[in-house]
Amino acid sequence: MCTIFKSHKLWDMVENGYEQPVKKEEGEALTAAQKLALEENVAKDAKALGLIQELAKEAWEILQQEFRGDKKVRSMKLQALRREFEYTRMHDDESLSGYVTKLLELVNQMKAYGEELTKQRIVQKLLISLSSEYDSIAEVIEETNTTTKKDKDDGNSPSCIRFSNRRGIDRHLFGCQTTTLNHRRC
Repeated sequence: MCTIFKSHKLWDMVENGYEQPVKKEEGEALTAAQKLALEENVAKDAKALGLIQELAKEAWEILQQEFRGDKKVRSMKLQALRREFEYTRMHDDESLSGYVTKLLELVNQMKAYGEELTKQRIVQKLLISLSSEYDSIAEVIEETNTTTKKDKDDGNSPSCIRFSNRRGIDRHLFGCQTTTLNHRRC
């Protein structure tokens, strides 16, 4: 960058800046030479700032291309994430909190690539992909069909899912204490 500024004869301006002309008395006007020097310095300063902004924009575009890729690459990455989302299942030896964390990380990656997933779709995916150990909980939620979501923070992640059975007993699927049997206790 130093070379660019030197080629435009701006390096001294960037490195040292410029000093404002000093008036000897409060009401005194600047001399013609001082006005000309001030105008040149302001122009050089603006030119240097413009070069900095241009270089920053070019650097940003390079970084954006490198890390996000073009539309075709993003589309392929999103398709791979969709496939992983569809085929993700909870393993028998996996904890519920570990599985939920893994699923939400996948959802966040998909959202970063522009996918729009509703909370209902995420909850649905969670319920159908739980291990057989949690089948009874999933059946109760599906049968009652009174699923409501209690949002946390910005509302983008289903941090706590409440469900009520027909007797009016509220239970929490997430955010509950873990017992020694690795089940959730509400």
